[in-house]
Amino acid sequence: MTTNRRARIERTTKECDIVVEVDLDGTGQVDVDTGIPFYDHMLTALGSHASFDLTVRAKGDVEIEAHHTIEDTAIVLGQALGQALGDKTGIRRFGDAFVPMDEALAHAAVDVSGRPYCVHTGEPDHLRHFTIAGNTVPYHTVVNRHVFETLAMNARIALHVRILYGRDPHHITEAQYKAVARALRQAVEPDPRVSGCRRPKAACDPKVGGGPRLRLGKPAFGAAGARTRRGFGEGERRPRRRRARRRSGRARRGRVRGLYGRSSKSQWRQADR
Repeated sequence: MTTNRRARIERTTKECDIVVEVDLDGTGQVDVDTGIPFYDHMLTALGSHASFDLTVRAKGDVEIEAHHTIEDTAIVLGQALGQALGDKTGIRRFGDAFVPMDEALAHAAVDVSGRPYCVHTGEPDHLRHFTIAGNTVPYHTVVNRHVFETLAMNARIALHVRILYGRDPHHITEAQYKAVARALRQAVEPDPRVSGCRRPKAACDPKVGGGPRLRLGKPAFGAAGARTRRGFGEGERRPRRRRARRRSGRARRGRVRGLYGRSSKSQWRQADR
């Protein structure tokens, strides 16, 4: 297992300048400043409940809109998590958690597999139009799903987030972040009974091909990972399907006559007598 599970990632774009440092074997010491107070609150909850030492510094064009800063921070955080995980050997790999927040309940499940995927479901419709702001830079709850998708794709993990029920947008959002944190904490935790890679061989060894796998968000097929326009790899042929032949009414009646020596109607009439 990778002993030094730490990472530092920097990202500079026209809209943002972001630095993220993470230590997976920390004690939950978190220092976050993105210029978006509610997002700071959520990332602080994420780091502390995952027991990561997490430092986030982000400067973005929040005077225009918070979306750029939120998205880019999730990108860098995901990349830092992926880098800190190293070869992923000796970890539990799977984790899940139910987290309540007053009237809201969220569930998250994680597979640190190297195959990125995200499922986000159950958010009430009113979260698509809700803003948590006060007198500061607003956080639009519609970005919740995008944050988790971005985190999963860049950390290369499979992440499922489900909201079972809830009413208050603040509570629903916070329950999701904390559930993801608790699930991550379980998944990346060292397992003393595991010494190797608890992953499919094709995911552990890039030289091994065959079977569907995810590459840049798209499934690849075949030994070389090539995919034809019909979805089959080189040298593979589409299996032929036999189509059932539909007989006409006359052909069906003729078959009945051949079986019984007369029309089916006369046969039925005699049987009824």
